[in-house]
Amino acid sequence: MSTPDTSVRDQFSGRAEPKAASHAENGKRMTVVMKFGGTSVGNIERIRNVAKRVKAEQDRGRRVAVVVSAMAGVTNRMVGYCAELDPLADPKEYDAVVAAGEQVTSGLVSIALQALGVKARSFQGWQIPLVTDEAHGKAAIESVDGTGLLACLDDGIIPVVAGFQGVGPDERIATLGRGGSDTSAVAVAAAINADQCDIYTDVDGIYTTDPRIVKRAKKLDRITYEEMLELASVGAKVLQTRSVGLAMREGVRVRVLSSFAETDDDSGSIVVDEDEIMEKELVAGIANSHDEAKISVRNIPDRPGIAAAIFDPLAVANINVDMIVQSVGVDNMTNMTFTVSKADEAAARAVLEKAREYVQYGELITSHNVVKISVVGIGMRSNAGLAARMFRTLADRGINVQVISTSEIKISVLIDSEYTELAMRALHTAYGLDAREGIEA
Repeated sequence: MSTPDTSVRDQFSGRAEPKAASHAENGKRMTVVMKFGGTSVGNIERIRNVAKRVKAEQDRGRRVAVVVSAMAGVTNRMVGYCAELDPLADPKEYDAVVAAGEQVTSGLVSIALQALGVKARSFQGWQIPLVTDEAHGKAAIESVDGTGLLACLDDGIIPVVAGFQGVGPDERIATLGRGGSDTSAVAVAAAINADQCDIYTDVDGIYTTDPRIVKRAKKLDRITYEEMLELASVGAKVLQTRSVGLAMREGVRVRVLSSFAETDDDSGSIVVDEDEIMEKELVAGIANSHDEAKISVRNIPDRPGIAAAIFDPLAVANINVDMIVQSVGVDNMTNMTFTVSKADEAAARAVLEKAREYVQYGELITSHNVVKISVVGIGMRSNAGLAARMFRTLADRGINVQVISTSEIKISVLIDSEYTELAMRALHTAYGLDAREGIEA
């Protein structure tokens, strides 16, 4: 998957002052970006409620910009239309279709605000403009011009931005990938130098794990950018991975809170720099991802450059490869197993089948019946026993580990999907996340 340019800070225009000197600290009006997800704008009544929340924030004397997702279910319906016509549809035309939902929502929210006597206007990605690279379907943001948005704020007008979309170098609509409205919101917050980016969703904060699976999951008041980035990258659905990475680079404070409950300045969970958290848990949370397709390329001649021959074409096709394991076979043959997102499976198969003549592999096998379970925490940096605890806990319950991958603060394993709930609950208990006291190293 494409990632935002690490120098993107210099590409945000309209930022009047460094983040360290916030509006609130300077006695100026606080600037807040309020982002609403699909369930928050799922019908007309919910859109009215969103408008009331936005007006209430403005009535507190704050400057407010809004970013919206498509109404719940709309994007899935658009994706389904494309897939029905062609599973490998032209990405540029795919983007033209799936971006429609946010355009509708931004207009409806603006109308709802105007009905309350609030000045508001909608912005599409190309109108800002929010400029992306050419990777249609999962484009990365290259620059955002905050000038027009700031002009609206200065005139007392609330800009309502269609999330998930921008304009590519070919002047075509480009979408940012599923969940991309979160990234849009953080980018807008950076461009207008907002004091905070509030992500309103159907949950009241960030939990140690999915509370639908583990009833004793705990809501976190604060979590570090690094931990949230890892959790998002391995399946936590609260925030999109790239939105967290962008927030970390730009120093944007991100708060997650509910659209369906009364909230105040202490509500929800906030994602901040590690220095702002006094008491740090060794493990922050456990995530699972069912969006994994396991691909095994078997009976490959074991020669130098064979891994590059497999993965280079996938990279050219913008297919992100996650977990990788290579096992040595017999007679100078080897096997390569890795994961891609389910959405990329068909494209990955097509790429590998084209490369078969050069790679000379024996067979290509795929599986959907897998889940990735990940344990994340800054304690991973200095506590080797945390990894052993994961493997021991799974082994004690007869759960076989198929693939392992690690980072500085994360351990991920691939297991059979039928063991998802058992593994999640067992690990949550093993790491002390459903108890009041912290765990021991």
